[in-house]
Amino acid sequence: MNHVKKELRIAMIGYGFMGKAHSNAYKKVGHFFPSQYQPVLQVLCARDPARAKAFADTWGYKHVVTDWREAVMRDDVDAVDICTPNNLHCEIAIAAANAGKMVLCEKPLSMDNSDGERMVVAIEKAGVANTVWYNYRRIPAVTLAKQIIDEGRLGKIFHVRAQFLQDWTISPELPQGGEGLWRLDASAAGSGVTGDLLAHCIDTAQWLNGGISRVVARTETFVKKRKHTLTGNVEDVGIDDACEFLCDFTNGSLGNFESTRYARGHKAKFFFEINGENASMSWDLQDLHRLEFFDHSDESRLRGWRSIHVTDGDHPYMKNWWVPGLTIGYEHSFIHHLADFLKSLEDGTAAHPTFREALETGKVCDAVLKSAKSGQWEATGVKWSG
Repeated sequence: MNHVKKELRIAMIGYGFMGKAHSNAYKKVGHFFPSQYQPVLQVLCARDPARAKAFADTWGYKHVVTDWREAVMRDDVDAVDICTPNNLHCEIAIAAANAGKMVLCEKPLSMDNSDGERMVVAIEKAGVANTVWYNYRRIPAVTLAKQIIDEGRLGKIFHVRAQFLQDWTISPELPQGGEGLWRLDASAAGSGVTGDLLAHCIDTAQWLNGGISRVVARTETFVKKRKHTLTGNVEDVGIDDACEFLCDFTNGSLGNFESTRYARGHKAKFFFEINGENASMSWDLQDLHRLEFFDHSDESRLRGWRSIHVTDGDHPYMKNWWVPGLTIGYEHSFIHHLADFLKSLEDGTAAHPTFREALETGKVCDAVLKSAKSGQWEATGVKWSG
């Protein structure tokens, strides 16, 4: 018996790197993760009409508009997916919620906690389904790490350390601002590596190990001035090129976080290690299908780090893909996130992380930047329940 699926008509705001990643997820999810819902690429919104049309034609969007307000208010749209620079997240999300649309938003949630609070209030008042695309949670090896921790296999956790290293902004000739380089412009991004890279580390760490209560941080901007793509003028650089911080978790464990875009030889090295009284584990994005695990209860003469190849049918998400031993990649994390979102619509449950949960990551980011200025330990105010 054929069941008619319920259409989920998407308005995508933006067509950059994340626009591609999300569009791919909408196209692929139904082939591998059965659902009552069928995503429909209804509207593509971007400011450049010619490029927007080319993107829409490539991915199969039915309509193209250049004003996000039109996209949000359309009657033929059920969900708004925000893939814009960070300074537009707040206004679009609030308008979409007020229009009764579901909202999926790229990370970080907002420019700062003030905007984030407004977004959460609007979303919860409207009662619309919502999520923020912290996609690394959905890498199967990372999800397996969560399961192992929740089963108590690590015992009491003592340390969490994480890094996100890149090297693409080292040249002082690289301009700031405009398409592709808005992440270097504080007016569009809000912050540098803290909001762009460390936000991923923070979300993952709090998801795995609970809330971060206080931080002490240092940031550095190595290139102080850059030419601005939009104005043509050489202007001050307002974002952080590098950030390091120490933190306390509410469970008593200690954290050590580092991110930079000046680590020559690293393109996207996201790494974490967690040490507990009984066991340790580590994961590296550049070898994303493996989880490294050390269990002290192993017989002493055989004790050592084991490399778990996360491709088996009893590993998270993997039964929906290929036979054991065959790997998947980065883009699949977005498919998994979307599959979980669709499942939440069926179940009437929250799609994690929600806007409120993403705000808790934002609180840590804000405290990190505050501490970098004050030189003091700063409380985060996090109330983690994600």
